Amino acid sequence: MTTKSTGAIPSTHSAGLGHAMKPRQLTMMGLGSAIGAGLFLGSGAGIQAAGPAVLISYLVAGTLIILVMWALGEMAAANPNSGAFSVYAEKAMGKTAGSTVGWLWWLQLVVVIAAEALGAAGLLFSVWPVVPVWVLALVFMTVFTAINLVGVRSFGEFEFWFAILKVAAIIAFLLIGAALLFGWLPGTASPGLGNFTGNFAPAGWGGIAAALFVVIFAFGGTEIVSVAAAETQDPVHSVGRAIRTVLWRILVFYIGSVFVIAAVLPAGSEGLKSPFAGVLDMAGIPGAGTAITLVAVVALLSALNANLYGASRMVFSLSERGEAPAFLSGLRGKQVPMAAVGVSVAFGFIATVLELLFPDRVLPALLNLVGSTCLVVWGSALVSQLILRRRADREGTELPLRMKGFPALTVFGLVLLSIVFVVGFSNPESAGQLVATFLLIAGIAVACRVGEKVKASRSAGRTI
Repeated sequence: MTTKSTGAIPSTHSAGLGHAMKPRQLTMMGLGSAIGAGLFLGSGAGIQAAGPAVLISYLVAGTLIILVMWALGEMAAANPNSGAFSVYAEKAMGKTAGSTVGWLWWLQLVVVIAAEALGAAGLLFSVWPVVPVWVLALVFMTVFTAINLVGVRSFGEFEFWFAILKVAAIIAFLLIGAALLFGWLPGTASPGLGNFTGNFAPAGWGGIAAALFVVIFAFGGTEIVSVAAAETQDPVHSVGRAIRTVLWRILVFYIGSVFVIAAVLPAGSEGLKSPFAGVLDMAGIPGAGTAITLVAVVALLSALNANLYGASRMVFSLSERGEAPAFLSGLRGKQVPMAAVGVSVAFGFIATVLELLFPDRVLPALLNLVGSTCLVVWGSALVSQLILRRRADREGTELPLRMKGFPALTVFGLVLLSIVFVVGFSNPESAGQLVATFLLIAGIAVACRVGEKVKASRSAGRTI
């Protein structure tokens, strides 16, 4: 890339971090990052709310994340930085905006890491009730902390194989589901498409709207690809390749899987509590429940691994920019920000102790804390790309990867996001989460602004 002007998206590649992640690892991370518990378990909740019409909710949410990733891809290719959307928000809207987005995302991931460890432990305990949940969670936290401390190459390799396992499970499910729907399984009658033709939207538009806010969180975590670009070999081509997988993996993995589930299981089916297992049970596959539970455990552990990586790199970037304590930007061993990893994982270890003291009460509380922060991050990415792309075009700056359909598609993404917020505020439960999220944003922004003024006054005092 050649930059004719430094005013648009100049590269501020994180100094000191390694570049050992291979293009194939980033591509598989992009492929598997959104294949998690939101798909394996959460898809059932969406169908319960909207029936087969949940496909409309998935199409809206899928379109939104595709546009967000296209926007992030353009910015990440031009400026691969571990701060990703936080850095882009700072360049587009100022220092306070950038640090607020960064700290908000870091706090979200810190909570999610703990929730994923406890969630995976709980699922494993359900099929192997030998070791207590808190001990399993402690083991998971220890193992994946060690993986993240070894180096980015080890992290990338674990994510590569995790993604392959998840993708293989989805492909096998789709093949079995297709065979079931076409009546190719011996001794098992095809359910046909009666769920679609008979009662497509049992709860009407209200059900579709309620499912939309459930579905939107299934795609959370996809944005980690833009963070990992900073430590990838040949980031321009690697990011482009990873971003190109977004469209077809949404269509195949999400829309395809949900279509099969909605066709096989009616909206009131008990099987929707574990929808993949429900479909496999209908197909007469023995041991389906245990198998899909183990796959869900793998999906949660993969998300834990990726989120710990993302959280540590974000707080590392904030430290590099003077927006977090300086010790968090220190590097050890194989160019690993060990202090950043440690502070990002600390709450997860605390949560395992809390699980010991308050069994079965910690995970629900953590899930309620996560709220709707990913929507704010996605919105900041779209606004940042709109501003930075216009600036680049105005100043004649060359960009190695350009989002097609600009500015219409970026604006369309912001319109879709606005619709999601309107839907969220129309539901009392999600409205409470949104209000809490905006209060949290306001608190972080005030703290960041105060910190900037304190640093400025100290700097002025030293100058005098």
